[in-house]
Amino acid sequence: MAALIQLPEARALNSLTPDGRLLFAARVVRMFAFGLLSVVLVLYLAQQQLSEAEIGFLLSWTLIGDATISLAITFVADRLGRRRMLMIGAGLMILAGLTLALTNSLLLLVLAAIVGTLSPGGSEVGAFLSIEQAALPQTTQNEFRTGVFAWYNLVGSFSTALGALLSGAVASALQQAGYSPLASYRVIIGVYALLGVALFFLFTRLSHQVEAQAYVGTGTDATQTAPRFGLHRSRNVVLRLAGIFALDAFGGGLVLQSVIAYWFHRRYGVDVRVIGEIFFGANFLAGLSALAAGRLAARIGLINTMVWTHIPSNLLLMLVPLMPNAGWAIAMLLARFSISQMDVPTRQSYTMAVVAPDERAAAAGVTTITRTIASAFAPTITGFLFAASFLSAPFFLAGGLKIVYDLLLYRSFSAVKPPEEQKLA
Repeated sequence: MAALIQLPEARALNSLTPDGRLLFAARVVRMFAFGLLSVVLVLYLAQQQLSEAEIGFLLSWTLIGDATISLAITFVADRLGRRRMLMIGAGLMILAGLTLALTNSLLLLVLAAIVGTLSPGGSEVGAFLSIEQAALPQTTQNEFRTGVFAWYNLVGSFSTALGALLSGAVASALQQAGYSPLASYRVIIGVYALLGVALFFLFTRLSHQVEAQAYVGTGTDATQTAPRFGLHRSRNVVLRLAGIFALDAFGGGLVLQSVIAYWFHRRYGVDVRVIGEIFFGANFLAGLSALAAGRLAARIGLINTMVWTHIPSNLLLMLVPLMPNAGWAIAMLLARFSISQMDVPTRQSYTMAVVAPDERAAAAGVTTITRTIASAFAPTITGFLFAASFLSAPFFLAGGLKIVYDLLLYRSFSAVKPPEEQKLA
């Protein structure tokens, strides 16, 4: 037992303050809800008689709305209070879930998608990630920062996995009990809204320790104040990172988790229960890969970990539609997820490491929102490709664009080291 406690991963987790543990609990609730929704969202919209092009359009507006609201919330979070902004984000999640469950009007669905918080891909949306990403380094020591982000992503992936598994199982059980597919999916969406209430309560328990800290520099830097949107000395680095991250996000937006769920259902007729099981396995493996990222990054560096694990995962993504049957396609997808998320905690840790403490919320906001905006246009393209029966094209486009991102990232930032790697150099 003593040996386990001394492992770097265990020490990182034990370093968390009570606020850090609350942020982890909020992550669990939120990602469980996003996992629930990701399995049934596109199937639900299809049951509402929306065309594939309309579904793609709606998913795009979901992401555009998330980006717009996140932009407003993130840039004022450090001035008006991170805790307060997180509570507003939970309220928007409740609003979106209730509207989605209670209406079949395309206009109201689009409005809910724009204003509310929905996750069509089972991944983070809204301002939650940007604000929590800025607050987490304040709940641990620098030496444990990457490890904490690894755990943060692991619990998120595991929660998404459990949500996806339960979503498929409950929808299937309800249909066997006599519910229509539409009604069974609506129950899942109602639970999504209730989980938003639980998230709101968790955020009320946070202390003032999660709020923004003033940057204390040296020389002329010590008297420098942050401009209105929170970026000063790190502006150029953040904007360069954001531009490169946008390419990766656009590729990812072509193959959102809910889109892949629909792809398996349309191409192979896979049942919703099995889809839930697929994404349980996929997100479980993604969580394990996120935890392993911390130890790998300690050996080879954050940028190297991001790039050299991401390229093979994208090659595996491009192999999914080339498989001869559903079994092999699932195997390729699971293999891809087993390494695909190792760049996520390392990316978050790297971004927080190369900016000043009082720039963290703004830096997280700029990079996250840029990713969201870039990914927002992709589902519309996927919808048109599906409508034209080009079912494999999104996988090839996504994989190719993501590999270009990896190469650009390595070329631009391999020489820009975070503080802990500078000490080792």
